[in-house]
Amino acid sequence: MNIRTRFAPSPTGFLHVGGARTALFCWLQARANQGTFVLRIEDTDLERSTPESVQAILDGMQWLGLDYDEGPFYQTDSFGRYAEVVRQLLDEEKAYHCYCSKERLEKLREAQMKEGIKPRYDGKCRRLESVPEGVDPVVRFRNPQSGNVVFDDLVRGRISISNDELDDLVIARPDGSPTYNFTVVVDDMDMRISHVIRGDDHINNTPRQINIYHALGAEPPVFAHVPMILGDDGARLSKRHGAVGVMQYRDDGYLPQALLNYLVRLGWSHGDQEVFSVEEMITLFDIRDVNRKASAFNTDKLDWLNQHYMKELPAVEVAGHLAWHFADQGIDTENGPPLEDVVTVQAERVKTLKEMAAQSRVFFEGYGELDPQAAKKHLRPVAEEPLRAMLENLQSQRDWTPSPLHEVIDRVAADLEVGMGKVAQPLRVALTGSGVSPSIDKTLWLMGKQRSLEGICKALEFIEARIAAL
Repeated sequence: MNIRTRFAPSPTGFLHVGGARTALFCWLQARANQGTFVLRIEDTDLERSTPESVQAILDGMQWLGLDYDEGPFYQTDSFGRYAEVVRQLLDEEKAYHCYCSKERLEKLREAQMKEGIKPRYDGKCRRLESVPEGVDPVVRFRNPQSGNVVFDDLVRGRISISNDELDDLVIARPDGSPTYNFTVVVDDMDMRISHVIRGDDHINNTPRQINIYHALGAEPPVFAHVPMILGDDGARLSKRHGAVGVMQYRDDGYLPQALLNYLVRLGWSHGDQEVFSVEEMITLFDIRDVNRKASAFNTDKLDWLNQHYMKELPAVEVAGHLAWHFADQGIDTENGPPLEDVVTVQAERVKTLKEMAAQSRVFFEGYGELDPQAAKKHLRPVAEEPLRAMLENLQSQRDWTPSPLHEVIDRVAADLEVGMGKVAQPLRVALTGSGVSPSIDKTLWLMGKQRSLEGICKALEFIEARIAAL
């Protein structure tokens, strides 16, 4: 079989986490089988669809690296095609015009609910003897009234729904605009989609869509309905759980590789393996291995994966993503160390790129003001001697890399017969304005020679002023 999958979001908001996981599963199923991945924008909801939402979807797909082979296609470009198929179904008496008012349908619904009956259209207009005047009708699909719809879902197994549970759904509104369940079938049929992979909130739509396929003389695709994603409190993942839009994760400092790895493990597994490269995902993924149980989102696990990828990916690759965060925080990186050097030093110390950029500002701008507590504790008169010795030794230091810089600090501590901390902590405050930074040799390396010497001189001035005030 020529595997063809599609991701078909509605552009009524951002690309959310659940949609991104569905897109990933569709993409992997296609890539794992040398198939085709199609992107279709389902924008028939003209009131809620926006160009900004379309762009948010495209940006999210691009950032995650989920490239599509065909598309993006837009349903609004196919209204003529939908009208043609509606006309075909009407001509073949597989659909009919319905003139029932909203008021009648509401009363029907209320009466059925009072009797404990599942609300459904009663078929009043299936065989009208006369057509009401002055009423713009909807078009309803003439659903079979007997038998069952049976399909083998790749995730949930065999599913059977009796046709008497299904009503004659509306496939075109009074203004002629088509409805979701109808356009999906026409598009998937025309695009020769072999596998429809989507959230299990669509599972009730599937038997209705299968009946439309049969009415059109088409073979339905294979279906796979993946479970929903829950928040860590067991409720369905929503905005109140924090970042649920894909690009928000970018803004919060996560690498796309980390989010992809995390999303693929929400419902799918391969033994006890936790870390998967994209290449491994493609090699190992099969939609039939997805668990039918809902998965809970765990931010701590995502943080762990993010730090793993910050440490394990090539530093230059991580630096490309880090650059966005420096720019976002208004940090000019022209006058400072290469970003890949920042990554090699800071990846062990932070969970996100946003945090890495914030903690690395000092390497590019120096510090604004001394931390009063750090200065009080470490820039005391006793620190003047080791700082002057460091200044003298560093002025003549040519090899400005961590190992020889560490040797300088060791030598000064040995010459003064003091512990390493008596040299390193005053030096750290002199360089960064605070008592916290990476190892002192790497801090010197990232600060650069000129900025390091300037910082020591400022610290010595501070100590001199402190002595004078005694």
